[in-house]
Amino acid sequence: MCLIVIGYNYHPGYKLIFAANRDEFYQRPSSSADFWNDEPSLLAGKDLKEGGTWCGITKHGRFAAITNYRDMKSIKKDALSRGTIVTDFLLGTSSPEFYSKGLKDNADLYNGYGLIFGDKSGLYFFSNLAKKLIKIETGIHGLSNHLLNTPWFKVIKGKELLKKAIDKKDNFVDDLFLMLSDKTLSPENELPDTGLTKEIEKSISSIFVETPDYGTRSSTVILIDKNDNVTFIEKSLDGQTKKWTINAFKFEML
Repeated sequence: MCLIVIGYNYHPGYKLIFAANRDEFYQRPSSSADFWNDEPSLLAGKDLKEGGTWCGITKHGRFAAITNYRDMKSIKKDALSRGTIVTDFLLGTSSPEFYSKGLKDNADLYNGYGLIFGDKSGLYFFSNLAKKLIKIETGIHGLSNHLLNTPWFKVIKGKELLKKAIDKKDNFVDDLFLMLSDKTLSPENELPDTGLTKEIEKSISSIFVETPDYGTRSSTVILIDKNDNVTFIEKSLDGQTKKWTINAFKFEML
């Protein structure tokens, strides 16, 4: 993912309201969200190049989503795929606290990332830059290609729009997808310095990204209500045909 905004225990009817965009090169092959044939409890898209995923949830209540930490000066060419961090947690049984110990031990094997993950017991954030597990508190939070709640333009705007949408209390899903389609670019004086040129930095500063070779490939909304009923809706772009499809799923956690 390249932008995640969440309302955690913020809405009276929902434990989690999750809205996110995945930005990727159009040529990178991936499949849209579905229950995996070899892991029928896992609902996620799949990166067909490395086999991992960027966001997923299981029928047992395990949830995870990852973003890249963008620092062009610190990229390791031999780094392991970050998508497997998500699938390893989702398909495992260890607690978030225990899983984070392995993440800390293996932090240097990966390029930078930020991971939001948890289960029915709670929601957490871990970055292999800070190497510290943070328990996410009640409220609205945002993550882009840096640390949790770093005040980048798209993070601030996403949090504001998510709050505005869910403060309506009901029928806010359409507003969440409208938020995820926002193409407003950051003012130049608010652009981060991640090692990219200012022109490229600006072109990817919006919530929804659209450049000739790279852009938003999927928009995902996940709702978990107080009774552990899950609604998962994904709008996915085929990188070759440039056609959008919608996949929607509903289930009750076990």
